[in-house]
Amino acid sequence: MTGRPCKDCEAGSKRPAPYPGPRCATHHREHKAASKVARHETRVVKVYGLSPGDYARLYAAQGGVCALCRRATGATRQLAVDHDHETGEVRGLLCMPCNRDIIGKGRTMLVRALEYFDNPPARKVLL
Repeated sequence: MTGRPCKDCEAGSKRPAPYPGPRCATHHREHKAASKVARHETRVVKVYGLSPGDYARLYAAQGGVCALCRRATGATRQLAVDHDHETGEVRGLLCMPCNRDIIGKGRTMLVRALEYFDNPPARKVLL
């Protein structure tokens, strides 16, 4: 056996633990993933005032997808917590493009977009 045994493996296991902790490769990956989830939870609680578990409940309530485009799942990059900067009210979870390109432009832009869809300029010009 090379190195120390993994501290998370069963007693008597001969799996080497070259990673910090010390852990074997499998338990090192599991520990990193759990730490990432815990750090995200801590940040969401601190920054947005959500209670522990609120992000997961909101994610489940949205069906595990972005509230606007309904495509992004947050598998590659976690969905952003969309909130009103004036009141601090959390509205939902959005993917980065929806949060930046749609919501980031503000209510005025959304009203103009709706007006554009209802009365496109080409209707007046190309009649």
